[in-house]
Amino acid sequence: MNIHEYQAKQLLAEFSVPVPYGLVATDAEQARHHAQTLAGQAWAVKAQIHAGARGKSGGVKIAKSLSEVSEYAAGMLGKYLRTQQTDAAGLPVNQVLIEEVSAIKREFYLSLLVDRDSERLIFIASAAGGMDIETVAAETPELIVRTTVHPAAGLQAYHGRQIAAALALGKEQQAQLQNIMVGIYQLFVSKHASQIEINPLIETEQGHLVALDAKINFDDNAVAAHPDIVALRDISQEDIKEAEAKQFDLNYVTLGGNIGCMVNGAGLAMATMDMVKLKGGSPANFLDVGGGTNKDKVKEAFKLILADGVVKAVLVNIFGGIVHCDVIAAGILAAVADMHLTVPVVVRLEGTNAEQGRAMLSNSGLGLYAADDLNSAAEQAVALAEAA
Repeated sequence: MNIHEYQAKQLLAEFSVPVPYGLVATDAEQARHHAQTLAGQAWAVKAQIHAGARGKSGGVKIAKSLSEVSEYAAGMLGKYLRTQQTDAAGLPVNQVLIEEVSAIKREFYLSLLVDRDSERLIFIASAAGGMDIETVAAETPELIVRTTVHPAAGLQAYHGRQIAAALALGKEQQAQLQNIMVGIYQLFVSKHASQIEINPLIETEQGHLVALDAKINFDDNAVAAHPDIVALRDISQEDIKEAEAKQFDLNYVTLGGNIGCMVNGAGLAMATMDMVKLKGGSPANFLDVGGGTNKDKVKEAFKLILADGVVKAVLVNIFGGIVHCDVIAAGILAAVADMHLTVPVVVRLEGTNAEQGRAMLSNSGLGLYAADDLNSAAEQAVALAEAA
């Protein structure tokens, strides 16, 4: 789960990480009023969306007058902002963050995330802050330093010293960095985050380290234990169908093709989409209905797949393990009959009671296509989509 920059900064501040003072506005007049309450003669107007690279797309502007604050806020609010991290449509800007402008002496990069290789949390830092860290890693990897934290020992002072040395920080800034790393670590562990990124972490002209920008992601499997984090969710920043899928415990991702895919198991779903591509088709979605498939979940899955009207055929690829194939077939038949589908549906069942399940589909009179294997199922789905 993602949250907005202003929300991330509020959380960081709760854990004693210094952030610029700012206020959130939902209209241009409120933005101007907020700017009047902030110190200084210039203000940052920052569009709040769940994507980075906003500055390169006009989503972050420096206003040097109150009229410019209003102008920039009005130009962002109610619009869609497209960056290199969004799709072609972009994301809606419903809020802007008005912040004091900081006098920047140096910029750094600092993040904390899960390192699957070492099975530990890892701090990543670089003296090249404010840039795409992927580009830094590819072109100047020597500018990146990493240090892992053992789960039993936790964060230690030497972690901070190691990062501070790599960033060439002075003694006063070393102590500040240590406190920032402690705050980030405590926030990460206590709230079950999956990534905390500060880019840039700046050193001001006065020698203070400040988190000028912040991005926090949370583990979807753990947010239920944190109602305060769940309350930060902004559904307007999510794909509508993906948000609906979560309500029914379905894993759904929009892809943009015309062949709907309904599969149980992430690995099988990936293989199914690969096979569709191999046969010359284009998957409309990734949809994992999970192991406990039933009529209601299948019905909701069909609704999601067919909601935008671009799907010309549906490929259902189910492996019956815990739930037998004949039970799955009954659920598919009930869902198809209830919805009066007109789009051709190809079903491939494999596993326990697969033969019974395929027979039920073939004899249903609902026009379903029962396939014996994934190869022929994908081939048939692509052909039906092309014919439609």
